Amino acid sequence: MRRLFLGIGLLAALTGCAEFQFLSQASKQVGPNGAHAPLDPSAPDPGRSYKIGNSYQVSGIWYYPKADYSYVEEGIASWYGPGFHGKQTANGAVFDENKVSAAHRTLPLPSVVRVTNLENGRSIKVVVNDRGPFAHSRILDLSRRGAQLLGYEKKGTVLVRVEVLEAESKQLASRLNGGPAYALADNKPEAPPPDAAPVASVEGEELAPPPGSAPSPQSTASQTAEIQQVSLSVDTSARPVEPSVVEDAAESEKVMMMPVPPTPTVFIQAGAFGQYTNANLARSRLSYLGPIVVEEITRSETPLFRVRLGPLPDDDRLESLLVAVIQAGYTDAQIVVAKN
Repeated sequence: MRRLFLGIGLLAALTGCAEFQFLSQASKQVGPNGAHAPLDPSAPDPGRSYKIGNSYQVSGIWYYPKADYSYVEEGIASWYGPGFHGKQTANGAVFDENKVSAAHRTLPLPSVVRVTNLENGRSIKVVVNDRGPFAHSRILDLSRRGAQLLGYEKKGTVLVRVEVLEAESKQLASRLNGGPAYALADNKPEAPPPDAAPVASVEGEELAPPPGSAPSPQSTASQTAEIQQVSLSVDTSARPVEPSVVEDAAESEKVMMMPVPPTPTVFIQAGAFGQYTNANLARSRLSYLGPIVVEEITRSETPLFRVRLGPLPDDDRLESLLVAVIQAGYTDAQIVVAKN
């Protein structure tokens, strides 16, 4: 189980509202077949290989890694640092608590995610290059620097939204697998450049002026000779564009401010059941924890009945309530933030 270490210190100053830019630096570190180039000191380490990995078990819980580019989840994030600094992560990256990275239980390594603090709206892009956290009530472990940027280093845990960024994740995976890394525009990879046009030559000849017109005074024999042999060529050395390295370390730690409700409406979803009797049984078993809601949802011909505890305040009791639901046997329980 990954330990949570609480640090005491000043939060780093945050400047501007531009988003955290790291992908160009990360892909610069990785060469064909995963070989590392010299590291930019401001860049996170994406690791030495791309891996999804097989299913695995920790403390009796099974986890099933997979590539899921539609992944979005709300839950509790923690952070880690001391005790792991300088050690290798699950895909061979060197963990640096002073750079922004994260651990996730099932996403491919590396992946690129956007993490938003739902309490203050701070949001950053993060390279996921490690496995964890294995406290089952948490969905993400950020590095110490990530916790500082999101503003929860002293608090230790925070309610966040984590969403995979498909274009950046695929680009980084391609680079680690020895493929090209194309420049990004609005989160979409640019298409590779077209094949070079063939080399051609153009010849010109002097024509007689139309009837009734005089030759142009600028048209001279020397000018005609100059255009008789014009060679058109295209640089055939064009290659996919490598993202440029950001030289200023501060450029890799900028934070975007996202709109979040001042008091998010939070539920703990124990599960979704195909039979109402099972949903009602879960409601009776968990009723001692607080108000329970059973809602029918229809996403296909077969309705589902989801069981939710709440609404709940986003406070220190939230994680303990989630743990209680999990210990009651509902191991797929998760935090859900209502869309206001």
